[in-house]
This record gives sequence, C-alpha cells and structure tokens, in this order.
Amino acid sequence: MSLQSEIDEMKQQSAAKASQQVRETMMQATLDLKKKNIENDALSAGDMAIDFTLPNAQGKDINLKDELVKGPVVLNIYRGGWCPYCNLELKALKESLSEIEATGAQLIAVAPQLPDKTVDTVEKHQLEIEVLSDVGNKISRQYGLVFTLAESLRAIYDSFGIDIPEYNGDDSFELPVPATYVINKNGEIAYAFVDADYTKRMEPAEIVKILNQL
Repeated sequence: MSLQSEIDEMKQQSAAKASQQVRETMMQATLDLKKKNIENDALSAGDMAIDFTLPNAQGKDINLKDELVKGPVVLNIYRGGWCPYCNLELKALKESLSEIEATGAQLIAVAPQLPDKTVDTVEKHQLEIEVLSDVGNKISRQYGLVFTLAESLRAIYDSFGIDIPEYNGDDSFELPVPATYVINKNGEIAYAFVDADYTKRMEPAEIVKILNQL
C-alpha cells in the first residue's frame, strides 16, 4: 500500500469519528491556507538549500553543508510527533531507508518540537535517521514554510488531545507546511514537494526515483 493510500484511509477513519462541523472547519482551514500561496513562496527546485545547524535527538549539532559532503540529502520537514499523518510518513520513510541510502543519499527529518519530544519520536518509531529540533521554526521560516494555525482549529486540536504549545515550547501556534526536499551534493534543490494540505505527502518511491536520476 502506498503512503498516500494509508493517509487517505486514516483520513476517512478520522472523518467518520468527527462531527460535520468539525470536518467543515478543518476543510475550510486547509482551503484558507492554500490561498496564502505558501506552496509558491517556499523554496523550490532550482533554489539553493539554505544551510543550517540543528541538534539531533542526542543533542549533537548537525550541519546540512557537512552532511552534503557525504552525498545528497533528503530533507523532510514535518509538523511534529503529535501529527498522525507525519508519523505515517516517518514510518514509510523508515521502510524505504535502505533504498534511499543505496543511492548514496541520507535522510534528515526536521520538526519544530522541543528536543525531548524529538527523543520521543525517535524512540517511538525506532528511527535510524537524523531527527532534528527546529525550535521556533527558525529553519522552516527561512525555507518559506511557516504559518500560524488557525484559531478555529485550536479548540479542535485540544479536543483531540493535541497540545502544540507543549510540543513546541511556545504559544505561537506556528507550524511548517510539510515539505520534502531532495538536495544534491552541490546544495541545489533538485526536487521540492510542498503542499498546504497536510494530508498530502511525497511517496518514498518517488524520492528514490529522483535520487537515482541525480
């Protein structure tokens, strides 16, 4: 089953449990975010990736430029460990990790959550990749991905048991639009997948295909 098929199945199950008002509110929030044109304003193919240094789950600083010396980098920017769709994506990427690494590339995941939440994510999913904490969305902001969660969604997320301020360490409710960047050794973005609809993600098989073309 493809990643998108799994996401669509989860989306249907979630919708079945929610009221019509909740479904309509969430759909409208996605449409409103689409209108902000983040997808068009974010870094895209042909742009140079912005260098960064962020701590991993062990507290070690990881520098993008240093990692590119080893080979291409797949940069996955996700909302956080609280997001079930992000967790499905991380699971799918984990299952495709050997194929990604066989191309000479490595996978780096970035989320705005606090370091201890990053540790939780790595341990929960038994990830063998670099998962970095971008507290304050400093890097995602430079990539043009940051937005503020609509107030209409905050009570809904709270009813789901999702406490974004607890995860991110502030009450800004800022999040990144999920994105996947395939970056070549020269630091150029060879491919960019950015979608304001957080239930849309890039297929790992497509990532591998692009890496093989580099």
